Amino acid sequence: MTVLYLVRHGETFDNERKVMQGITPGKLNDKGIEQAKVVAGELKGEPIDNFVSSDLHRSIETCRIIAAPHHKEIVTTQLLRERDWGSFTGQYIPSLAHLKDPSKWPDDIETLDELKKRAAMFLQWVRESYPEQRILAVGHGIINKAIQSVYYKKPMNEIKVMANAEIRILEL
Repeated sequence: MTVLYLVRHGETFDNERKVMQGITPGKLNDKGIEQAKVVAGELKGEPIDNFVSSDLHRSIETCRIIAAPHHKEIVTTQLLRERDWGSFTGQYIPSLAHLKDPSKWPDDIETLDELKKRAAMFLQWVRESYPEQRILAVGHGIINKAIQSVYYKKPMNEIKVMANAEIRILEL
């Protein structure tokens, strides 16, 4: 069995300002760096075989901190990228609250179907690339939710949002 430690990146400056980051690189703030250090401390004794990260800076930065005690390299993948929010990228999240109906969103936003397809591809990639290993993967709030939605075969709205630097363990 492959064990997947699914982690959300630490808090970023844009998380703190409630800005929609999407596929922008992002940068951890001091709290996010500290959150990643706490996870590194919690997991330093765990026998993690490989570390995987989204190719976006905020996840790579988090993964490097967590992987440091293990002296392991990090593999990056676009499969773990955050949802592409298109025209909503860079917007103040509370100002979008009135746009609850996705059918009225711009066409340049990654659909939930596309997101869940990518999540399924990520899970398949982990199973095939890392059989019988313990993998730590650092992703983002919405893609991590989609991964769990596919894994548990539940709708996205039934999956609790992950906090920054939260860990969830999935047995594949």
